[in-house]
Amino acid sequence: MPKFLHALDRGPGLAQLSEGPGARRLIVVQLSGGNDGLNMVIPFKNDLYYRARPTLGIKETAGILGLEKDLGLHPALKGLKGLYDQGHLAVLNSVGYPNPDRSHFRAMDIWQSGSSAEQVVSTGWLGRYLDSNCPDCQHPYNALEIDDTLSLALKGSTRKGLALKNPGKFHQLNQNRLLAKVSQEVGPTHHSQVDYLYKTLAETASSADYLYEKSKIYKSTAAYPNSDFGKNLKTTTELINSGVESRVYYLALSGFDTHVRQQEQQQRLFTDLGDGLAALADDLRQHNQWNNTVVLVFSEFGRRVGQNASNGTDHGTANNVLLLGGALRKKGVLNDAPDLANLDQGDLRHQVDFRSLYAALLHDWLGADDTAILGTGFERLSGLV
Repeated sequence: MPKFLHALDRGPGLAQLSEGPGARRLIVVQLSGGNDGLNMVIPFKNDLYYRARPTLGIKETAGILGLEKDLGLHPALKGLKGLYDQGHLAVLNSVGYPNPDRSHFRAMDIWQSGSSAEQVVSTGWLGRYLDSNCPDCQHPYNALEIDDTLSLALKGSTRKGLALKNPGKFHQLNQNRLLAKVSQEVGPTHHSQVDYLYKTLAETASSADYLYEKSKIYKSTAAYPNSDFGKNLKTTTELINSGVESRVYYLALSGFDTHVRQQEQQQRLFTDLGDGLAALADDLRQHNQWNNTVVLVFSEFGRRVGQNASNGTDHGTANNVLLLGGALRKKGVLNDAPDLANLDQGDLRHQVDFRSLYAALLHDWLGADDTAILGTGFERLSGLV
């Protein structure tokens, strides 16, 4: 068990964080497809890594960006290395859960719901945060997914986040005259499902107006990657720097299912990821918003330790997770590198339960009751944020 694991008091008296643009926020970046963490945070001093990956292993001479504990970042992650050097990056190795699932859909459901592998849960961990007695979560725009559809992660029982790619287009869509008339004029019908539908419609229209007006305040001139992910990061930063009162932002970078030709694919994706997050951090820092922001980067599973016959890797289990922010209490590489001499049928064994990390973010960063949201049976990671 990592030395920094410690169970904190789960009783009452959680900090109530201030509402508004100065409140703490969480940005979640999902690497969809199952990122190969061993070629992201590379154990380049370990001969077992190169034996398992005779052609796919990244050589030190390729420009590995050294960290600590004999680990280094992929050469394309120069943006993340800059944040590491500033003390704004933390790496957790071998994050997972017991009885891991290798299905993309099921594994993503587990991570997004914050459940065990044996449970099927219809709400997300951040959706249940919205359901909780969060004083800053009264509106749909308090949790935003920068995408066309809303993920399970942001769906609660009574409250849900809002999905949009562009505030202007989202506002235009909600200006449909019939929708506007219905949302403004229809009163209670005393039919619970119909009333809920009208209430949701009215809240969405109101949120569209709010986000559109706020988005006019700040337009970024920072150099984000010219990609869909880069544009989504730019939208996120513009909303934050415009003063949108959202506690959670959710984004995805897809393409990590690298069964074939992994090197070329990861090079492109990691450049997008590293440069994009570095631009976001700099943009937020210039507007005094970086110190109250934490970014969580995760993938639904890692890959097999050994390369396959197609110069790629197949679905695996445990993986590394990244935390970024200007006010991290722990930084750098937080636990030991994966143990490549002690595998589970060719897969990494997890050191850290991902729900322990969620619990820390909910309790220590967002001021929520993590036990009510996630349940028990694992230890919260203390002192990270």
